[in-house]
Amino acid sequence: MNFSTKGEAPETARLIDEELTEWLRGCFRKAFPDCAEAAQAGRVVQNSRPEFGDFQCADSMQLARALHLPPRKIAEQVIAGAAFPGVVAKIEVAGAGFINLTLDDAYVAEKALQGCLLPSIGKECTMVIDYSSPNVAKPMHIGHIRSTVIGCAIDRLHRALGYHVVADNHIGDWGTQFGVIIKGYREFVDKEALAKDATDELERIYVKSYAKAKEDPAWMDACRMETVKLQQGDPENRALWQEFIRLSCHSFDSIFERLGVRFDTTRGESYYQEQLGPMVETLEKAGLAHESEGAMIVDLKEAGLDIAIVRKRDGGFNYTTTDLATVATREKDYHPDKIVYVTDERQQLHFKQFFHISRLLHLVPERCRLEHVWFGLMRLPEGTFSTRQGNVIKLAALLDEAHRRALEVVRRNHPDLPDEEADALAEKVGVGAVKYADLSQDPRTLITFTWDKAMSLEGNSGPYLQYAYARIQSVLEKHRTAFPDDNPAEKPLRLGDPIERSLALQIALFPSAVVKAAETYRPCVLADYLYTLAQSYSSFYQRLPFLKAEDGIRESRIRLCSLVGDVLREGLFLLGIEAPARM
Repeated sequence: MNFSTKGEAPETARLIDEELTEWLRGCFRKAFPDCAEAAQAGRVVQNSRPEFGDFQCADSMQLARALHLPPRKIAEQVIAGAAFPGVVAKIEVAGAGFINLTLDDAYVAEKALQGCLLPSIGKECTMVIDYSSPNVAKPMHIGHIRSTVIGCAIDRLHRALGYHVVADNHIGDWGTQFGVIIKGYREFVDKEALAKDATDELERIYVKSYAKAKEDPAWMDACRMETVKLQQGDPENRALWQEFIRLSCHSFDSIFERLGVRFDTTRGESYYQEQLGPMVETLEKAGLAHESEGAMIVDLKEAGLDIAIVRKRDGGFNYTTTDLATVATREKDYHPDKIVYVTDERQQLHFKQFFHISRLLHLVPERCRLEHVWFGLMRLPEGTFSTRQGNVIKLAALLDEAHRRALEVVRRNHPDLPDEEADALAEKVGVGAVKYADLSQDPRTLITFTWDKAMSLEGNSGPYLQYAYARIQSVLEKHRTAFPDDNPAEKPLRLGDPIERSLALQIALFPSAVVKAAETYRPCVLADYLYTLAQSYSSFYQRLPFLKAEDGIRESRIRLCSLVGDVLREGLFLLGIEAPARM
């Protein structure tokens, strides 16, 4: 069967499952107009047994009690006379009452040709996303990788769906530790080391100064005095503190550049300091905060959230107070529809408390959703990676090791590649491997990172997907060379073989995968989709001839190749991973 699309593509795309669900719900309502439960039935999902149809609905089973009918009888009444011309080719009841739907081939082809066209579901929405958030005067380490790459993927997914996204890097640039660093800087700084790697040297200074403070009360008192001077605006301490921020941000930016991460704004904790005292006063006036053992607390025990401290005994403030000031500022500046925080699992109680207090104080309107996307920790098996300083694995060192390992593979496969090109390719493959090793996992799982799995050209890995894309580009290049007068884009799409149809349907499901990944804040949904697509393409490539196929069929298969390549490239981009044209 031959298909082609004419005219311009629509501005946005409708998801296949949503379109089918809307239609089937109408069928349920028509079959059982007096049943309130039936009005909500008809949810369609992809069929796990494709031999029985492309999509399936199991809601008849849920209506049996309300309608006092067997599920199969309910399903039969729903589909009696039901038709969706041009979309559904076959509808039938199976088993206990499953409704199976087989799509019209022309519809599948049309949706495949629109594969990368995403729905603008966030067109009228603003989202603020807070992720990465490293601390000044400390190098980024492996603990920052998950927040950074998961946050970046969520950011990209929402932008692709039309959201106005404000990515905020809320850096840790304030607190008592700066007195320790300032005192240590004056005594211990190695200017050569500072010029070579500022954050490493600042961390060394902090560790040495802090260790001395623990042993020497006079040193600790001196550190506290430096903090007080900084907070009171002492010009010399302020200048040092600003230099620490400048040096640290320069280091952070080099990591972000390698990871393909961009922020719309970077506001440190210091940005909100003047708002913290008034915020505690507001809590007091609202009857939410009271003094307890010298500290100001908000008692959330009735809500099952224990006690939140908003001002410490020494008069200092903590993360809860800062986050309350921050969310109030974000509401004033951006009027967001949702604010998303991407941090590790250890901060779950903090965010529950902070969100609850925000609602009690009406710092954000009810329409604004506050979301905490938490993730499990990442670790390396003992001995896999040994570049350590103290107990911290530096993120830059992790990426350097990924680059080194990828370069070995590149050199084996392309020994004649110029050094500059080999380096650029190794960076794309190595960094992509590290990012995908994280993003392909459910965020809430603990990840044990292994180089063998991350760098593998087989299985569910970044290099495997990059290789699949590169192989498609090779096929397209061979076609252009062998048939320079062919223009597959002008030829109809043929889905004569079941594997061609299956691949086209898989391409057509890309928008649904993107939407689900964004709505659930789980980039792994998209990663799983891309891996399945790459596997389907591999079967397609191995079983059917391309360049040796007859006219018409050849162009159609090349067009399918190109569509798969487009989706792989776009999908990897949404995960923050580059797709090189060769591997």
